[in-house]
Amino acid sequence: MTLLLDALARPGPLVTVELRPPRSDLGHAGGMEAWIDLHHTLGRLTREDLFVFLTDNAVGAAEEENLAHVGANVGDSVDLRRIVPILTCKHTLEYCETFAMRAASAGFESLTVLGGDVSVPPPRCVPHGRDLREILAGRVPPLALGGWVNPHRSAVEQVDFLDASDAHSAYALTQIVSHHALASVDAFLEERGRRGSRKPVVWGVFYYRSPNPKTLRTLSRFFPVPVEEISAEFESGATPEEICARSIRELRAVGAEKIYVSNLGERGASGKLRRILEQV
Repeated sequence: MTLLLDALARPGPLVTVELRPPRSDLGHAGGMEAWIDLHHTLGRLTREDLFVFLTDNAVGAAEEENLAHVGANVGDSVDLRRIVPILTCKHTLEYCETFAMRAASAGFESLTVLGGDVSVPPPRCVPHGRDLREILAGRVPPLALGGWVNPHRSAVEQVDFLDASDAHSAYALTQIVSHHALASVDAFLEERGRRGSRKPVVWGVFYYRSPNPKTLRTLSRFFPVPVEEISAEFESGATPEEICARSIRELRAVGAEKIYVSNLGERGASGKLRRILEQV
């Protein structure tokens, strides 16, 4: 039982964080400054006993490899058992296998393996995340592998994916949801309950920093964004923290208790999360 799986198995709410590594186009000085900020943030979050998922080229933007600095440079300031790299299929198979072996060797206990967005290059090395998880489960059995589900799609289909005998996953992250998508969340939870599904699911919540129309339209290419509803909340005077807290609060109320908060940024994430949770 890894630290993450143990936490996911315990009843009651849990909040985790999803962070992005620095963009790969920042240059040497900018990249090093961003990594220093990220290392400080990882140290603060893990000392608060939080788990952090590190993305792999999120929303189509090229990022530095999430293992490149974390495993080698953080020393004793970060408990790597609380850091969960994300790996998509959008690399060569050789790279993915080597990545998983490096993660296990460095001291990471869990690895989330996803298909990756097919709307942007490069192509996947295998058709689906479950195909890569099957390969990695054989190569690096100590790692607890996580998968992916999308509550915005058919609940029957997605619970099929979650509990399939060939899913090769011990837990799953969800696509971003909010208090404006409770019908989809309810449908997924109802289908899980009907089948007696017990695999842990961590629900994604987004920290919307502003109602900027261009930003919301760009995000809508990668996950369903309730543009009009989010804009209306900002117009009514709600802060980013209030909107995010509302999503967490209402998701918990319907039974979606395990949460990851996305888009807090590598600088100041701990403080933002604290202000969010004060309003949950």
